Amino acid sequence: MSYAWIVVGVILLVLLVLWLAIRVVKQYEQGVIFRLGRVIGVREAGLTVIIPFVDVLHRVSRRIVTMPIQSQGIITRDNVSVDVSAVAYYRVVDAVKSVVAIENVSSAINQIAQTTLRKVVGQHTLDETLSETDRINVSIREILDVATDDWGVVVTLVELKDIQLPESMKRAMARQAEAEREKRAKIIAAEGEALAADALGTAADIMMAHPLALQLRNLQSLVEIGVDRNTTVVFPAPLMSTIGELGAFLAREAAAAGSTVVRAEPRAADAAPNGTQPDATGTEATRN
Repeated sequence: MSYAWIVVGVILLVLLVLWLAIRVVKQYEQGVIFRLGRVIGVREAGLTVIIPFVDVLHRVSRRIVTMPIQSQGIITRDNVSVDVSAVAYYRVVDAVKSVVAIENVSSAINQIAQTTLRKVVGQHTLDETLSETDRINVSIREILDVATDDWGVVVTLVELKDIQLPESMKRAMARQAEAEREKRAKIIAAEGEALAADALGTAADIMMAHPLALQLRNLQSLVEIGVDRNTTVVFPAPLMSTIGELGAFLAREAAAAGSTVVRAEPRAADAAPNGTQPDATGTEATRN
């Protein structure tokens, strides 16, 4: 009976030792083994056996970590206060450094990312911050990559996520954008007028060289007017020649009316009774 209990005790002891000695490292992890406080090596994914109560295994994830950078109140180079938030992506490339060189790599990267974001954005104006985000992202990533190299971490990407502007600045930018659109509209309208004037000048030169082209254009205008079924018919004619012809007609009518009045007086004298004619004193003279 005592022998059976011994066997059971040995089996339980063996199972306990195996439970303490066998470790499983996942595919996306690396294991750093400390033996009596000193690093003795790195274990890859799979089954790993350690010495219980002597070895300690620290698992380090090799996956890319997404770390949001909370909104920072930043004053730009042109003294505009903005709130900027971002997001950073990093991964561990040296498991030993990430465990030995720094206590909490995630918290450290978060803190240095906040200070770097504030420093880099503060070196740019508001317009540069809004329009050159790619260059700012690269600058922040390069600074973080250099700072985290001793920690066995590589910062793969940094992106500005949100830029909050004051309401007064938003209204000013809206007015600026509206003025810019009005300027472009006026420039486009002026360019259109210039092109139209150029085209009209070219057309006028062609019509002067070919007078028949003007008549054809007049006929085309009549056809376009007739499409609307109007009752008014317009006969286009050169304005100055029409005015000149009208003035000549009125002058001829006035001359003709004056000559008719002069010729009417002798005919009235010839029609006097008894064949008498008035003399210079107004008395009638009798013909013998």
